[in-house]
Amino acid sequence: MSETYTVHTPAGHFDCYLARPTAAGPHPVIIVLQEIFGVNAGIRGIADHYAALGYLALCPDLFWRAEPGLSLSEDKDGDWARGAQLYQSYNLDWGVQDIAATIGAARSMEGSSGKVGVTGYCLGGLMTFLSAARTDGDAFAAYYGGGTERYLDEADNIGAPLLYHLAGADEYMNQDARHRIHATLAGKPHAEVHTYPGCHHAFARPGGKHFDAAAASLANSRTEDFFARTLH
Repeated sequence: MSETYTVHTPAGHFDCYLARPTAAGPHPVIIVLQEIFGVNAGIRGIADHYAALGYLALCPDLFWRAEPGLSLSEDKDGDWARGAQLYQSYNLDWGVQDIAATIGAARSMEGSSGKVGVTGYCLGGLMTFLSAARTDGDAFAAYYGGGTERYLDEADNIGAPLLYHLAGADEYMNQDARHRIHATLAGKPHAEVHTYPGCHHAFARPGGKHFDAAAASLANSRTEDFFARTLH
């Protein structure tokens, strides 16, 4: 079951895609953070999968200030350009505030157990890391968040469990950046980091050009086990 859920903030309001389990609650909530393509079919499909596992799944519209309701495809050249433009102008600090507001709303929404996890891909992976450092979510699982290495000085602020997936051949994150992320997080008591050798950026996106079924299955099983441990 899916619906639209609206989050209100002092800066305005934005919509989220909400997928609900069929069983009665209460349920933990997983917030699924988008790539540069908006809350598209792929992100909604991930939310639907979590709902099938017994979670409430929320996908906030991170680009609501610039172009609300965006749903793009990596298969269209114009969509790539539009997503990249929005990414370049995206205010990360405002984005974290929006995620914090979504976490707050998720704790008290109908059917929620009050426990909230966050996961995200690409842009959403970076926002997951920043949210782990700056918000009060209960658990965070990030997939190949480009630019994370620029914010590693915030890692000491992370107190909740964090799972981080790195693509071993990520074309948007060089080897030095991957090594720095791994070295920083591997030393944290509540962090777990995994690298998937030979995998390119977006290896976990179903239907994507670099989708790797075996690596995605392994990463996703680790994420599902992680949330089962930390949110129940």
